[in-house]
Amino acid sequence: MTRPITAGIDGTEESLAALDWAAREAVRRGLPLRVVQAWRFQPYEGIDAADRETQAGWVRDALAEAARAVTARYSGLEVTADLLAGETVDALVGAAAEAELLVLGSRGHGPVVGFLLGSVGQQVIAEATRPVVLVRAGDQPSAEAAGREIVVGQQGEPDDSAETLRFAFETAAARGATVRAVRAWTLPPVFAYSPASMKLLDEAGGLEPYERKALGAALEPWRERFPDVPVVEHVELGSAGQVLLSVAARAQLMVVGRRVRRTAVGARIGSVAHGVLHHADCPVAVVPHT
Repeated sequence: MTRPITAGIDGTEESLAALDWAAREAVRRGLPLRVVQAWRFQPYEGIDAADRETQAGWVRDALAEAARAVTARYSGLEVTADLLAGETVDALVGAAAEAELLVLGSRGHGPVVGFLLGSVGQQVIAEATRPVVLVRAGDQPSAEAAGREIVVGQQGEPDDSAETLRFAFETAAARGATVRAVRAWTLPPVFAYSPASMKLLDEAGGLEPYERKALGAALEPWRERFPDVPVVEHVELGSAGQVLLSVAARAQLMVVGRRVRRTAVGARIGSVAHGVLHHADCPVAVVPHT
């Protein structure tokens, strides 16, 4: 079954930027584009907000217009549009399950508002079983110019990051882009405050060579599968979120993983994904993995 690239819209500037990003990605990958909008009837006391069918008609008209506009911009792209009834999060998570990837808009970031904090987007990312891409308002095709990279975070053993690396390499292959694979590492607490111990580690081969070897092992099968994709291996001391953000200016897309697990307070997106989503200016893809 061919999965579409799916864009969730709501008429806002950021969701229309996400729609355009999704259309470009669908063209590159040779996939159909599905445009969806979640909606449920909302009566307002004391306000003439029309009945259920009238409200639904307004939403259908706006959805159809968005689909017509993107079809006109991208000749030959197969576009379908669907109005999804029900709660927004559940509807979008369901749409993601049927998609190659789901693309949503973001509100931007700031010290108070944050990036999707407490929003539908954050809940969808936490629940979705397929990759979700977040796109800011004002995103431009020029941001995908040659020279800017697909930056991907790698951590743990090769199997831990296989799905994340797969997504990054497939995206880079479709764009003719370079993959910058980033692995961050930190000192064990016993060495954290001892320059002499750090020197001994370096002389003995140290932790950094180990981390470089681990990154190389994780990348090996994807280099073999995508031999035409240039790769930059980036190993740096620091927290994963900080190191990824330090190279965000190079990125046309940032790719991070999210371990699929539930806690007592529900699904979580993880601290690294949360930090990158909060601060990165480029689109961010969050890829779930077990």
